[in-house]
Amino acid sequence: MTSIITGDIIKSRRALSEDSWLMPLKSALSKLSNDASFYDIYRGDSFQLECTTIEDSFRTTVYIKAFLKSVKGLDVRMSIGIGTKDYQGNSVSESNGEAFIYSGETFETLKKEKVNLKLKTSNDVLNNELNLYFKLALIAMDNWTTNSAEIVKLTLEHPNMIQKALAKLVGISQDAVSKRQNRAYLDEILELDSLYRQKIAQL
Repeated sequence: MTSIITGDIIKSRRALSEDSWLMPLKSALSKLSNDASFYDIYRGDSFQLECTTIEDSFRTTVYIKAFLKSVKGLDVRMSIGIGTKDYQGNSVSESNGEAFIYSGETFETLKKEKVNLKLKTSNDVLNNELNLYFKLALIAMDNWTTNSAEIVKLTLEHPNMIQKALAKLVGISQDAVSKRQNRAYLDEILELDSLYRQKIAQL
């Protein structure tokens, strides 16, 4: 079993320049995988990433979204496909299998359904349940400010770091860190991550 995340930058053509979103996207993907064969950027503003630990897939999408939304004007839509991997190519875009098909098919529905995160597995009951949770989480995530997104990004990068240490990284007060985490609904999103891991582990 593997997990494939397919995504693209929302309204990338309205960005000031390609570098304004391409460099952050490359940075986010490279931080998530030390092996470049596990991710690929194509058609300019689209990408695929393989999460070999399927339980990490939701947290990975949260991190990518936070990384990009910490840059003013950027956002991303993503699909998660979880299933088998039947062929290993030289890169993720050359590989194939159930997870790749699920991710690609689901990604094609995002614009029409006006939703920025959706999952597909072989279990329709699980899909319906988790996709409802995603819709609720997106009420917060789609409305993150750059400041809130930055704090989410840093918190995920340094999960054991206390607020005081995060405050030093950003150059703000501990109280400001707490407020930004609360405005991002970070505690609730991390609770959803824990639930997601329990559900996905049953596949």
